[in-house]
Amino acid sequence: MTITFEPITEALSPETIDALIQSALAEDIGAGDVTTDAVIPGDMTCRGKIVCKEDGVIAGLSVTQRVFEMVDDRIQFDAKTKDGEKVQEDQIVARLYGPARGILEAERVSLNFLQHLSGIATMTARFVKAVDGTKTKVLDTRKTTPGIRGLEKYATRMGGAQNHRMGLFDAVLIKDTHLALVGGISPALRAVRKAYADVEVNVEVSNLQELEQALTDKAPRILLDNFSCGQVREAMQIIRGRAVVEVSGGVQVNNARAYALAGADYISVGALTHSATALDFSLKVTRY
Repeated sequence: MTITFEPITEALSPETIDALIQSALAEDIGAGDVTTDAVIPGDMTCRGKIVCKEDGVIAGLSVTQRVFEMVDDRIQFDAKTKDGEKVQEDQIVARLYGPARGILEAERVSLNFLQHLSGIATMTARFVKAVDGTKTKVLDTRKTTPGIRGLEKYATRMGGAQNHRMGLFDAVLIKDTHLALVGGISPALRAVRKAYADVEVNVEVSNLQELEQALTDKAPRILLDNFSCGQVREAMQIIRGRAVVEVSGGVQVNNARAYALAGADYISVGALTHSATALDFSLKVTRY
């Protein structure tokens, strides 16, 4: 089997996004919005505004717009900002016009996407700001919500991070679980190099002994897993430019800069996607 390793680009096609939205709408609306159908006349129109209720970074506006379009293509969506931009409390991020039933039916699903993705972008931006002025780049991970990894990794980019591997298929990362089963770094590296002669390999190490072995075996990229800042500084004295260094595990906003100053080229942060708090939005409507 031949695998081609390429840089991560936009992972989601319009068809994939539509399928995700359709699934979310089916989950929420089902056979119909019984409350809206009972209360709101079919010919009623309204205008609405989506308001951000706290400071943050926007991600997912195009998905939000597409939700309204898929519910009723007569709904007009006028974005007042764009993905990747900072927003402030009480800022209007979009205005809506059109059939009232459609706007109300699409409300929850559209805001769910927007709040989740914007929450990820906002948390990511905090980490990026923490390492500003250093050489260190922030990476995301595979610790994502099943089924929407592409959207979540898009959101981390909007927050200023770089994407790590999209999945198990597009980069080689030898982890502790591989090492435990094949007997260590040397046999694992030999096997990878035999299978993929020209591919850059990242090796995860959990102590200085494993680090020394990875350097002896000329691993081009080394992931220091769960190293303290002091241990990273010690490791950098050993590495001395012989490998690209990534740090993962235990990195938080309040210590990210310390890890950056210790010398890491990259810090990868699972919390960007698995622990981000949703950014709060609301939809306000008026009849017209």
